[in-house]
Amino acid sequence: MKKTTIKYWLLLSLFAIVNNLYSQCEIKNNAFKNGENISYDLYYHYGIIKAKAGSGFLKTSTVNYRGENVYNISMQLNTSGLARVYRVNDTLTAYVDTNLRPMLFIKNAFEGKDYSQEVQTYNYSGNNIKIRAKRIFNGTRKFDDYVSTNECTYDYLSVLPLIRNLDYSGMKAGDRKEIHFLSGKDIVRMYVNYMGKSKTKANNGKTYNTIDISLTILDKAFNNQKEAIRATLTDDLNRIPIIIETHLKIGSVKAVLKNVSGLKN
Repeated sequence: MKKTTIKYWLLLSLFAIVNNLYSQCEIKNNAFKNGENISYDLYYHYGIIKAKAGSGFLKTSTVNYRGENVYNISMQLNTSGLARVYRVNDTLTAYVDTNLRPMLFIKNAFEGKDYSQEVQTYNYSGNNIKIRAKRIFNGTRKFDDYVSTNECTYDYLSVLPLIRNLDYSGMKAGDRKEIHFLSGKDIVRMYVNYMGKSKTKANNGKTYNTIDISLTILDKAFNNQKEAIRATLTDDLNRIPIIIETHLKIGSVKAVLKNVSGLKN
C-alpha cells in the first residue's frame, strides 16, 4: 500500500474519532419545545416542619445566542410563609443548543442570609470542551477559572433536558447511568439512578404514570450525595417533571406540578 494511501486512511480514522467525541454530546430532543411552561407548588421540609411554602416555574423559550437559535430554560423557586426558617429565592437559567449541549448557565441564589451567583460558559472545539466557571458569594469573588475536558459535562439546569431525554427502557430498579457534572469549578461524577415506575398525582388533580429517578452527585458540597436530587417524570415522550425535590443546606424543597402548557407531544 502506498504511503499516501496509508496517510489518507490514518487521517480519515483520526477525523472519525474526533467527530465521534464531538457528536457524543449531541442528543435528540424528543421531550420539550419552545413555549413549554410548567408551574409548581413548593413544599419545605425540615425536621418536623412540612408545609406549603411558595411557588416556582420551569419555562422554555427559543432565543439567539452567539448567532444561533438555542433553548433558554429558566427555573425559579421562591419560598415564603413557614419557609422563613430558611428562605429560598433561586433563579436558574440555562442556554442549551438544539442538540442539548450546555452553552451558558447562570444561577442567582438567595438562600437563608446568603447570596451567591454562579456563571458557567461553555465553548466547544473538536473533542475539547472549555468551561469558564465563576462564583461570587456575599459580594466576594470566590473563583474565576477555566476547566477543560473531553467529556460531556452538565450543570444544575442543563442536566434536566438530558434526563428528560435519556432512554430508560430495559432499566431495572437500581440501574444507573453515569454522567459528568460541573460543581463550582470541579468536574465530578453524577449518577442518574433508576428507581422504577409508579403512579403520581399532581396538584392539577391528574394522576400520571411516572418514572422515578434520583441523582447522586459525588461532591462534598452536597450533604446528601446519594440523593442530592429526586425527580418524578411522566412515563411518556414529554417526560414532564411532576416532582423535583432538592436538598438544601437546611432541609429540602419539593416542587409539585400545578399546571403545564405548551407540550411538545
